[in-house]
Amino acid sequence: MVHSIYSNKDSFLRELISNASDALDKLRIEGLTDKDLGADISDLHIRLTPDAQACTLTISDNGIGMSRDEVIDLIGTVAKSGTAELRRTLAEADKAASEELIGQFGVGFYSTFMVADEVTLVTRKAGESVGTRWSSTGDGTYTIDDVDDAPQGTSITLALSPVDEENAVNDYTDRFVLRQLVKKYSDFIAWPIRMLSEAPEPTEPTEPTDGDDTPEPAEPVDETLNSQKALWSKSKSEVSDEEYADFYRHVSHAWDEPLETISLHAEGTFEYQALLFIPTQAPFDLFMRERSSGIHLYVKRVFIMDDADELMPEYLRWVQGVVDAADLSLNVSREILQQDRQIRAIRRRLVKKVISTVQEIADTRPDDYKTFWENFGRAFKEGLVNDADNAQAILKASMFASTQSETEQTRLADYVTRMADGQDVIYYMTGESRTQIESSPHLEAFRAKGIEVLLLSDPVDEVWVGTVGEFDGTKLVSVAKGVVDLEGDDADKIDDAQNEEFKPLLDWLGESLADEVSSVRLTSRLTDSAACLVGDEFSMTPQLEKLYRASGQPVPHSKRILELNPNHALVTRLLEKAAASEERAGLDSAASLVYASAVLAEGGELQDPASVARLIADQLTESLG
Repeated sequence: MVHSIYSNKDSFLRELISNASDALDKLRIEGLTDKDLGADISDLHIRLTPDAQACTLTISDNGIGMSRDEVIDLIGTVAKSGTAELRRTLAEADKAASEELIGQFGVGFYSTFMVADEVTLVTRKAGESVGTRWSSTGDGTYTIDDVDDAPQGTSITLALSPVDEENAVNDYTDRFVLRQLVKKYSDFIAWPIRMLSEAPEPTEPTEPTDGDDTPEPAEPVDETLNSQKALWSKSKSEVSDEEYADFYRHVSHAWDEPLETISLHAEGTFEYQALLFIPTQAPFDLFMRERSSGIHLYVKRVFIMDDADELMPEYLRWVQGVVDAADLSLNVSREILQQDRQIRAIRRRLVKKVISTVQEIADTRPDDYKTFWENFGRAFKEGLVNDADNAQAILKASMFASTQSETEQTRLADYVTRMADGQDVIYYMTGESRTQIESSPHLEAFRAKGIEVLLLSDPVDEVWVGTVGEFDGTKLVSVAKGVVDLEGDDADKIDDAQNEEFKPLLDWLGESLADEVSSVRLTSRLTDSAACLVGDEFSMTPQLEKLYRASGQPVPHSKRILELNPNHALVTRLLEKAAASEERAGLDSAASLVYASAVLAEGGELQDPASVARLIADQLTESLG
């Protein structure tokens, strides 16, 4: 049963320390409520005693202990938790006291059989004079007898199995191993966890002595293994910045300073505490597929897991910290979270708090916000695709490059305040780089009229602009899609007379390029270039198609619209040729070159570049006679 429940053999120490912590909590509660108990509660602690020579490890406490009947009932019966029983008893009288207890399932004791060939438990309940010894090899039977001289509390001695690296059975008599495990799993347990260090080497006397000058053996030092400092349980006024920084480095294994510290204390239906950090520097594996969450989960200060993905979405994977819940739906081994409304409620609260903190940094600390965005902006924007509930808040807390400045980025709220009179949409263009976008012919009319355009060059930008659609009621419009109708002189707009005049050219190009474009039309979006390609309002951009194909999702090639600048010399010359039907022969190559130039001008890729190269060579040869 034990081997099917636990995936990590080190868990046994966490479980035994948790049980010992419960026993100390119970004694403290009993000592406060029963003045006649006669138990000493002045130095409550947990002790580890490794013995390498005997190959044993003893975990003991001076807590409440158990009577003989309780040993039979609790230890001799699988999955019956004394903590759960006490919690139910206390819940009606003292909710705060019951919430301090850790145990839930009652199987933690049996995790010892993953690493021990035999387990011996000696216990005496506070207020009683006779103790109990329980022993088993885990074969389904146990022996039990009375002990007259048992100390108050519980002592569990494990006859350890041989070290087996293949099956991850460590040397649990190694003090270094024990220190590491306590640091990982039980560092924040409220009670001190002690262990006698190895006795130091005898020291030579510093002054001459009469008689025997044999150095006295030094006494081993009693050391406390856990810090007991659960910073998340304290208010921010009680903790220094240096303590927060040290704790951040402890949980993140990083060396930078936290950019921001977030402390949460939630009470009510779901009680939990959280201490989260926004780092200053992005980790090297931020965009690696196997990147894990930075949230460490504790339940009543007991470490459960260091990769609690269920509590933080992937786009906030850079957040580091700790969540300590009063009670969570774990599986029986306390290793896996169950999906329930409590977890979802905690996740929602954490996400909203992180986003609002980013917004606050943006509003009040522009330099820190710039640091944040340079390191985590690309990951943060993933939430625009994956978190529809918070998309507007994420958009509000984000910033983007635009034609307004070559060096500074802008937030959308600031963009809206700068919109020209009559402008009621936010213009944007996506591409593989800022340089590519700025060179695109799609921006020519916008640049000429001084209309600001967002320049979106991150891969995730290709996806979210099609799903979010608007910001605070203002529509987001691509300059490379649909028909552009900029405010200005009527002379800039294409009228029916122009369409009729250029009809021969439009019809001819439409026929010649039928395999490449969906249609051909005149446009007012161009001032310098002869032609450009645009998509329908809801079509995919070439860059988005490329992203899907790179991820293994086949996407059919979509035809786009070829737009022509009626004021360009090349277009008017082509019109002359197209209008004279006898001169159309041989112009298909010119049509192909017009299309190819439009693809290249926007930074696209030609499907048959070799064919285009041959056409260019032929045209150059002809022009040079």
